[in-house]
Amino acid sequence: MEIGHVGLYVRDFDRMLAFYQDVFGFAVTDIARNEKRSIVFLTADPTSHHQLVLATGRPDSEQHLINQLSFRLKTLAALRRVYQHLVDAGIGNLEPLTHGIAWSVYFADPEGNRIEAYVDTPWYITQPHRTTIDLAASEEEIVAFTENLCRNAPGFMPLDAWSRATAQNIRAL
Repeated sequence: MEIGHVGLYVRDFDRMLAFYQDVFGFAVTDIARNEKRSIVFLTADPTSHHQLVLATGRPDSEQHLINQLSFRLKTLAALRRVYQHLVDAGIGNLEPLTHGIAWSVYFADPEGNRIEAYVDTPWYITQPHRTTIDLAASEEEIVAFTENLCRNAPGFMPLDAWSRATAQNIRAL
């Protein structure tokens, strides 16, 4: 089982659409606009019609209805490209971290939703864990720093060992 897609209510439809296309390279698969409602279906996976849906109708209050929207990337290089793109675009309050189990950068979209772009590491450590990292460093430096941190953290084990142990606790549907 995996998360199929996430839908967000938005206030500024065009600004949010441009943001997610620009930062993550999402393609529009379908879009409908009228006076009452606009909705767009976005994907970065050609085998999935949509991974993200944006629809008008977000209330004007400052209340955020989600904790965060997380996008898993395939490689540390991809995460470093996203990070550099955010820096170049002048996105503020970037928070590059390692959780031991993942390298991440946290930031806000134009409507203040907390966004995480991340890539898994090959290690497990007890969570929660947050250590600031320099995503502008070389991949070799980031990997070495994180591996050293993990090897000295509670619960350390290779990710494949953690996966085998966890698989025994998952109930089949």
